[in-house]
Amino acid sequence: MSSTSDRPALLVLADGSAYLGRSFGATGTTVGEVVFNTGMTGYQEVLTDPSYCGQIVLFTYPELGNVGINPEDEESDRPYVCGAIARNVSRRPSNWRSTEALPDYMGRHDIPGIYGVDTRAIVRKIRAVGAMNGAISTEILDPADLLRLVQQTPSMAGLNLVKEVTTAEIYEWTEGTQPEWEFNPATEAAKATTGDQPLTVVALDFGVKRNILRRLASFGCRIIVVPASTPIDTILGFNPDGIFLSNGPGDPSAVTEGIETVQQLVNANKPMFGICMGHQILGLALGAETFKLKFGHRGLNQPAGFAGQQVEITSQNHSFAISDGSLTEGEVEVTHLNLNDRTIAGLRHRQLPLFSVQYHPEASPGPHDADYLFEKFVRSMQDARRNRSAVTA
Repeated sequence: MSSTSDRPALLVLADGSAYLGRSFGATGTTVGEVVFNTGMTGYQEVLTDPSYCGQIVLFTYPELGNVGINPEDEESDRPYVCGAIARNVSRRPSNWRSTEALPDYMGRHDIPGIYGVDTRAIVRKIRAVGAMNGAISTEILDPADLLRLVQQTPSMAGLNLVKEVTTAEIYEWTEGTQPEWEFNPATEAAKATTGDQPLTVVALDFGVKRNILRRLASFGCRIIVVPASTPIDTILGFNPDGIFLSNGPGDPSAVTEGIETVQQLVNANKPMFGICMGHQILGLALGAETFKLKFGHRGLNQPAGFAGQQVEITSQNHSFAISDGSLTEGEVEVTHLNLNDRTIAGLRHRQLPLFSVQYHPEASPGPHDADYLFEKFVRSMQDARRNRSAVTA
């Protein structure tokens, strides 16, 4: 692929609908599941979130690229989306942090985009019919030809995409939230009670976002990130105070190796915290089932909680959810629901120090309502360490 400027581009969905627009980013052809994100900001974080691997993202905000691109807002080392769809694109960003225009950035990373199409109509179609595969091309401008390519692409259901995004090597993460962006005074209080030896967290990387690791580091944790296929003996060999299960792309039920690993880790009785894919995999490891949502939850203002209790406004990005009623009664408690459609958004084990949420408490982008969950995880690890010390004293 190569960089392009306003060449004709075609978007075709699996139902045969076609939309002619103009290209931005790279030339060429890309195929993926077409989904939409309703956030009014954060397009760079979306593009670089590994959870979007295999997907073409439609942004409902009417203009993309106003604030450009900057190195600090990357959620990974590169964009993972297959393509992007926008109503309009700014080629002249205006922001003091910007180092590159969005079209140039996408062209440099070989990500095709299309703009000038009726994004509202496409979103209405996806909401009515459901998320479906589609293709963007600057090479194939015949809708019938491009449709044939779309029809050859497998559905997201049943796809294990974690192997495409997980780290190849074990590494240690040390960078916390930058002081000018720190918003939670509880981070210092939590670090003050950790003691001389930092809490060690082993993070299973199913497609982790950098700001999740930054939040854990800000609470004083030593973070060791391991590939999703890491054997349990290697994980426990680090003598972790806790296990973190990251976000990631694809169908969680297809990540069989990760599910088996988490089942073994549950028996280790270590504090465990899962986010998004990690939440789903923890649920599967505890005997639950997952299902594919009609068009998923992707945005910055999803309400989670229980009616009549405290409600969190959350950042969400997922295609799958845990099936209601599939959790083992008496062992696992549902702690949060998505209040738009009542799907399970959080759970915890009644006896073991395990909990997870379907949403992103690190935000990036989004609200900070749920940042307390990182503190909850840290407190759980501190309690476990004190209990071990009391037993050996």
